[in-house]
Amino acid sequence: MRKTHFVALAAVLTLAAAFIPVHAAGQSMPAVGQVAPTFTLPSQDAAQISLDSFKGKWVVLYFYPKDQTPGCTIEAHNFQRDLAQYEAKNAVILGVSLDTPDSHKQFCTKEGLTFRLLSDPNHTVVDAYGSLGSFAMMKIANRNTFLISPQGKIEQVWTGVNPSVHSAQVLAAIPLTQNSVKPPTVAPNSVKPPTTKTSVVAPAH
Repeated sequence: MRKTHFVALAAVLTLAAAFIPVHAAGQSMPAVGQVAPTFTLPSQDAAQISLDSFKGKWVVLYFYPKDQTPGCTIEAHNFQRDLAQYEAKNAVILGVSLDTPDSHKQFCTKEGLTFRLLSDPNHTVVDAYGSLGSFAMMKIANRNTFLISPQGKIEQVWTGVNPSVHSAQVLAAIPLTQNSVKPPTVAPNSVKPPTTKTSVVAPAH
């Protein structure tokens, strides 16, 4: 019985450790105000996606450890839930992990994800954004997010994020701009009632 309890406890501690970021030595993370490191990576549909192609839009670039794990699934679901609101703010979402395009495709199909997940198995982009970590003997991307402005600069950085609330945090940080899609508004008292013409009848003689 004691051995069973010990194995169960070890499993719980192992799962907990998966959510603790372990940073690789010598990494530097882009700071707010710096130009975002550019990249081109394959997505779940094997298309090559470049950061430069989104100039003029807000880009939510989020790194996550592993497809189809609990925290990463919650985070992805919340981004998908809020996708229409991001699009209304002229923003796109790009997720990045070390998984393969095939793994991303399976993840997207299973979870109904329609935004881009990018594959970085050699952790080139993960390194460029100072987000390489490890779990046991495996390299992973730490759960960090970079908000990139329409001008291509780092606007805000979140590290070690809570996947349950993170999408709402990012969405709140993106301002409405002149390129955002806003619902039409009607100012008070701007609608005037239709006017009717009164005809003047001359008196009979």
